[in-house]
Amino acid sequence: MEKRQELYAGKAKSVFATDDADYVVLSFRDDTSAFDGEKVEQLSHKGEVNNKFNAFIMQTLADAGIETHFEKLLNDTESVVKRMNMIPVECVVRNVASGSLVRRLGVEDGMELNPPVFEFFLKNDALHDPMVNEYHIATFGWATDSQVQQMKQLTFKVNEVLKKLFADAGMVLVDYKLEFGVFHDRVILGDEFSPDGCRLWDAETRKKLDKDRFRQGLGGVIEAYEEVARRIGVPL
Repeated sequence: MEKRQELYAGKAKSVFATDDADYVVLSFRDDTSAFDGEKVEQLSHKGEVNNKFNAFIMQTLADAGIETHFEKLLNDTESVVKRMNMIPVECVVRNVASGSLVRRLGVEDGMELNPPVFEFFLKNDALHDPMVNEYHIATFGWATDSQVQQMKQLTFKVNEVLKKLFADAGMVLVDYKLEFGVFHDRVILGDEFSPDGCRLWDAETRKKLDKDRFRQGLGGVIEAYEEVARRIGVPL
């Protein structure tokens, strides 16, 4: 498969066309950003860690019957994925209260949420990714009712698989975001799953092992990502 021109450059990843119209190359860069791109740094080795981490998670989900866009690792920092029409809505599941949920609702940080909280957010940095609901999605045509229901079902199935994966490795999956797209009329999981897009705490110490270390200036960001990877068995 031949890598061709760049199609899109996001905050931490770039997308390149290939000679096959159904597939693109997803390139993980060392760029790290927070607060809608207001804080940006280069963290050495991050692109490689996230690429391999994402490949492992996507394969784990595929083994559990969840279709994803991931096809194969191309090299240390790049993967081949299906070329999809992305749905501009993020699906967020919160198993433990933290971050914006605490700020919005005044609930206790670290409070276990049973059942988990599900939220939709519009993927729009300029608007700071506002929270939306199913009525907004239908009214503005971001997704069909069927697609919305599929995204919700798949997101909770991901939760079942990954909560256990991380719990077995002594970690708490606090919350995470997923993005979905349409490939040949099927709704499938896209984008990435890495410590950039979720919160992970050590189950005993509550040590943060995710991008909150970058957001809060705690240091040791890549070391934390690598620790998570080793615990769940990602080959780095």
